[in-house]
Amino acid sequence: MPTRRKFMAALAGTGAALATSATFTRAQSGRKRLIVDAQIHLWKAESEDWKWVPGIRPQLPEPFTIERALALMDEAGVDRALIVPPSWPGDRNDYAIEAAKRHPDRFAVMGRISLQKPESAELLPKWRVAPGMLGLRLTFLGPASKWLEDGTADWCWHAAEKAGLPVMFLAPGRRAEMARVAERHPQLALIVDHMGMSLSVEAVRAGNFQATIDDTLSLARYPNVSVKVSGATNYSKEPYPHRDINPHIKRVFEAFGPQRCYWGTDLTNGFDKATYRQRIAHFTEALDFLSEDDKDWVMGRAILARLGWT
Repeated sequence: MPTRRKFMAALAGTGAALATSATFTRAQSGRKRLIVDAQIHLWKAESEDWKWVPGIRPQLPEPFTIERALALMDEAGVDRALIVPPSWPGDRNDYAIEAAKRHPDRFAVMGRISLQKPESAELLPKWRVAPGMLGLRLTFLGPASKWLEDGTADWCWHAAEKAGLPVMFLAPGRRAEMARVAERHPQLALIVDHMGMSLSVEAVRAGNFQATIDDTLSLARYPNVSVKVSGATNYSKEPYPHRDINPHIKRVFEAFGPQRCYWGTDLTNGFDKATYRQRIAHFTEALDFLSEDDKDWVMGRAILARLGWT
């Protein structure tokens, strides 16, 4: 059985290899920082063969297609993006996989899976066969939050750990349950979404971030847990440069460090609150506690290392 020390050594080795590759070589001048968005959603228009879940509305009234995402990424200078398939088409990954297949140098996928079907465990050993598929993304909101208590999700932690698949998760208010998962599955790479925040939480909607951030910081003691400092624009109650949320980003960064923090936008959630360029500048220009080397990690190098995205 691999030890935590071996797990962290493997991650460090991957990170070191990436850091010394030509892609990340620090030029004397004119160096371009690699920018990787750790979360975007893509979806096409509803159709007979791509039905949406009744009662769930998409984040924007119009589709957010592969072509639209690429145009915005090119305009803003975003090199790559991780696609998290949205909830309204159900547990479907096909459009995200299509994006990764058509543009393997730009997109990869953290796929959805049905936790209520333990037979889904049989899919995980071959999960990475699909183009661009790097891991899983699980959401525990509303009634699904009980799945962390009643055993519904238990099979997935074991199966993902055995298959070596990283798991991104959104589970606000479930610090204790996720701490147990991190403790029981030390070889499972767990990634907290959005610093643990969700607009489904009343305090977060009101701009009161302290309790949620405290919960997330309590997970920093586990070396297999890292965090997406993503969607900050969407949660802030202030316009760019979002000064109300910046002290909380600093706390997360200080707890987890540059190699366990990943910038991301969740762009379509709060789409009109800031431009793509502003969401980048928020981290590269407005957060004075980040060094240039820190920014290199947070803006792209760290997530590539954690997921093994080459």
